[in-house]
Amino acid sequence: MKQRFSSLDVRVVAHELSEALVSLRLANIYDLNSKILLLKFAKPDNRQQLLIESGFRCHLTDFVRTASPAPSQFVARLRKYLKTRRCTSVSQIGTDRIIEFQFSDGAFRLYLEFFASGNIILTDSDLKILALLRNVPEGEGQEPQRIGLSYTLENRQNFGGVPALTKERLRAALQSTVQKAAADQAAGKKIKKKGADELRRGLATTITELPPILVEHVFRLTSFDPATKPAEILDDDSLLDKLFDTLQQAREILDEVTDSSVSNGYIIAKPRPGFEDAEVDVDAPPAEKAKTLLYEDFQPFLPKQFEDNKAYRILPFVGYNKTVDEFFSSLEGQRLESKLSEREAAAKRKLEAARMDQAKRIEGLQEMEMLNYRKAATIQANIERVQEAMDAVNGLLQEGMDWVDITKLIEKEQKQGNPVAEIIKLPMKLKENTITLLLGEGVEEEEEGDQDKEDEEFDYSDSEDDADGAETTKDKAPVKRLEVDINLTLSVWNNAREYYDQKRTAADKAQKTVQQSVIALKNAEQKIAEDLRKGLKQEKPVLQPIRKQMWFEKFTWFISSDGYLVLGGRDAQQNEMLYKRYLRKGDVYVHADVHGAASVIIKNNPKTPDAPIPPSTLAQAGNLSVCCSSAWDSKAGMGAWWVNADQVSKSAPTGEYLPVGSFMVRGKRNLLPPALLTLGFGLLFRVSDDSKSKHTRHRVYEFVEGKTRGHADSLNALSERAESPHEQKPVAGEESESDDDDEDAADQKERANPLHSQRSGQDDSVESDAAQGTEPPTEELADLGINKEESVSSPGESIKSPAELEPAAAQNEEEEEEDEEEESNQPPPAAKTGTPSSSTVPQKQQSAKKAPAKRGQRGKQKKIAAKYKDQDEEDRALMEELMGVKAARQKAEAEAAAKAKAEAEAAAARERRRQQQERVRKEIAEHEEVRRLMMEEGEDMPLDESEMAMEMAPLETLVGNPLAGDEILEVVPICAPWSALNKFKYKTKLQPGNTKKGKAVKEIVERWKFAAGKKGWIDESSSDPEKIWPREMELIKGLKVEEAFNCVPVGKVTVMQSGGLAGSSSGGGSGKGGGKGGGSGKGGSGKGGKGKKK
Repeated sequence: MKQRFSSLDVRVVAHELSEALVSLRLANIYDLNSKILLLKFAKPDNRQQLLIESGFRCHLTDFVRTASPAPSQFVARLRKYLKTRRCTSVSQIGTDRIIEFQFSDGAFRLYLEFFASGNIILTDSDLKILALLRNVPEGEGQEPQRIGLSYTLENRQNFGGVPALTKERLRAALQSTVQKAAADQAAGKKIKKKGADELRRGLATTITELPPILVEHVFRLTSFDPATKPAEILDDDSLLDKLFDTLQQAREILDEVTDSSVSNGYIIAKPRPGFEDAEVDVDAPPAEKAKTLLYEDFQPFLPKQFEDNKAYRILPFVGYNKTVDEFFSSLEGQRLESKLSEREAAAKRKLEAARMDQAKRIEGLQEMEMLNYRKAATIQANIERVQEAMDAVNGLLQEGMDWVDITKLIEKEQKQGNPVAEIIKLPMKLKENTITLLLGEGVEEEEEGDQDKEDEEFDYSDSEDDADGAETTKDKAPVKRLEVDINLTLSVWNNAREYYDQKRTAADKAQKTVQQSVIALKNAEQKIAEDLRKGLKQEKPVLQPIRKQMWFEKFTWFISSDGYLVLGGRDAQQNEMLYKRYLRKGDVYVHADVHGAASVIIKNNPKTPDAPIPPSTLAQAGNLSVCCSSAWDSKAGMGAWWVNADQVSKSAPTGEYLPVGSFMVRGKRNLLPPALLTLGFGLLFRVSDDSKSKHTRHRVYEFVEGKTRGHADSLNALSERAESPHEQKPVAGEESESDDDDEDAADQKERANPLHSQRSGQDDSVESDAAQGTEPPTEELADLGINKEESVSSPGESIKSPAELEPAAAQNEEEEEEDEEEESNQPPPAAKTGTPSSSTVPQKQQSAKKAPAKRGQRGKQKKIAAKYKDQDEEDRALMEELMGVKAARQKAEAEAAAKAKAEAEAAAARERRRQQQERVRKEIAEHEEVRRLMMEEGEDMPLDESEMAMEMAPLETLVGNPLAGDEILEVVPICAPWSALNKFKYKTKLQPGNTKKGKAVKEIVERWKFAAGKKGWIDESSSDPEKIWPREMELIKGLKVEEAFNCVPVGKVTVMQSGGLAGSSSGGGSGKGGGKGGGSGKGGSGKGGKGKKK
């Protein structure tokens, strides 16, 4: 099985990485273990993950991997030098197995070595080593490598370029191979290269740019005999020409694999035993293919030796990075899965051993109970024999006979067939006043009759023959006997009572053991499960594909309880994007007059844009807008408001400018009741297209073939315009018109106050003034003349709401608009002779020349003129240089020139900003005009069908509570108002608190994972909606907390309820706070009760 890259693999992967990673920035670096690194590259709408295993592989990956909790020292140094830097080049060093990454045009270089033990080396532009994965000592043909030394490239394979393939080079390579073989034979070395290997390996060591597998491939294509000896080729020119043509074809194949930006790849696999006839689905997940195939090799071309072999399966892929990722990820997934299964099997064995131990204890007590019962019953059945044995032994003891003599006497009597002596087992425990009797259980009457006859006919004979005869008779009729210990100090009945007492004691003990064993097994099961969880945390989870985010996940989003898509902007740029790209006819705009409140839009059904939005969806959207504001941290509930899409625009009055993320709202605002500051974190599941037909109850959006809507491509480009960065504050410069006033527009213009809208724009908290305000008379304002000397601010200066938090930005806008006013009041450009700064200086000089000299200055000037009348310009310059006056004058002139240059640059920058803003204003005006006309005519702006399908298609496959039989593909985390998560299976209530959202989401996910380990919580059949399904838990375990908490729009929270399944975690209905532990509160939609614990 192939384990590491060859020179050909390095060449193809480096070529593809150059196409995929150049111009991307390195977002971060993670270490998965001591030898594997994960580099994340990103730019807008393009993210790539590069996996590097030192010495083995380097490729882009499509699978999620768990990084180490803390970076290693080497990764920390890489982050220090490379993080946020742009990748500018990826290439192979010569034909060696080394890849070079250049960052910031070669300022830093990262070298990946794929030979020997491998290494990862970071250098600066002068190849001085800044960091490396492992230090390399000096050795034969190896220079030392450590921090501070220089990294050499000159000794790398074909560093100066690949030499051309000529017949002279081929002849020299064959001669070198023959000479080396002769030298090895003369030295007595054992030659292993025979037949085809001698030629193929000889070419691989001399013509290094051609890998052996490629040489073997072209040998088969051209029918060249690989068993030909190099010496024979040297002697035959025809063979040499044929070999040369064969190697030329190999060079052509080598060039073909790197001609295109993406190369094809092929995985060579063998079927597993028992799956020889199974069909292979190339598009199946790696885990499915790993069940039927064993991967052996991967190549950028299809080797002829594998293509002709029916024992192999060929899996083609588009993209060599995808091929390598599939190959190694499958092997990695198999190893991870085997480790997890081994841990689970060990835990099961441990639990089974605990069960067996408890079962053995109970079984031992039950056997003891039964044995004591049998002994007591046997004593009662043989009460006469027991009494006779006791009397006999007690009589001998009372006679004072020695214990040894008593034993010998009993042995003698046993040999003579004495029935009393035969039931006594030797040796006796006379020290404990105990003897052991061999008594028959359930003695039959016939046996008892025979024994009575033997007692009557017993002849106390001392002959050995009689004794042997008696023993022979006894052997012929063996009786099953039980050993019973008899206490000589007690009576027969008391001995039986002792065994009955022991039987009752054993029964009680067995009963208590059974009861305790249940508790002990439960504790052992919990402990083993806890150990298993700790072990599984140490092991990485099975590889999961990277989930591709949907288009609306870049916003704050949720799906309302009525099935409407609700989108909210995270910042001013996203607010602008929502307005320009997604706010269309029939949609609703929701906002709140609180600092930081998000601009929220509700997407209406495109088939029925005039249909009203349900009140519950409006309330939920208003709740989201308020929760995203400063009201969340202050824990003060506020009310939001909503307007229709045609009431929102970017067109400001003449002379005014709306910053990014601010809009004008005209008309009546519909107020919403104050919202509760409660959010919910839940999980949506994406089901397959075959399963989505079951979930149609709350579906609002349906894709209709041929119907297009949305913004045109030219208008979409407007959102990408760069504008001045202002902190977003909602609805700057908003104006509203009272729908209750039926007066005509002329009367409104007469009563309008031009400063009214400006004041309301400065203070968003004055709702009454803004609600009663009228539209400003833009036409009159345009006709008004503004005196340059007056201190009245321009209308554009009044819109300060987004810029109040940034005085510098506001000042820049004021300066720009003042410049506009000055230019508008000055004469035409043809009448100007220069800028104000350049025209005022000559006037001052002329006035200075005309003024008469002061008293005493005239005589002083005459003396100076007489003193320096013979001094020319050259003498004056020399004198000034000696006195230092020239340097001071030059310095002053340089400072004046620099100041003038700076002023000119600032003026040019202001002019560019002014022109840019004029251009943006013009484009916005055109956009607004087109948008207004389209809405008035009842039409919508054109949008291609593919974009519309991309927008609405994912919503149909997202469900909060999967049904039995659904094929669940992915899990999508979501954060929404709590009332929007009523039908969700997995959900958690969040309220304002002091816990960071990342820690809170991690706690929630861990509780869900912990619930899956409880007995009875998993439904293996995936049919009970109240229980956890295996597929759901598999996706939850693969959920990355780092990505999950990004959907939470607030910073700090308190987890109120967690781990809930549908119906068991909803708390007290919609009451305040709900009930703890899934109980039901009082009051329904009122204040709510405390709830009952389960």
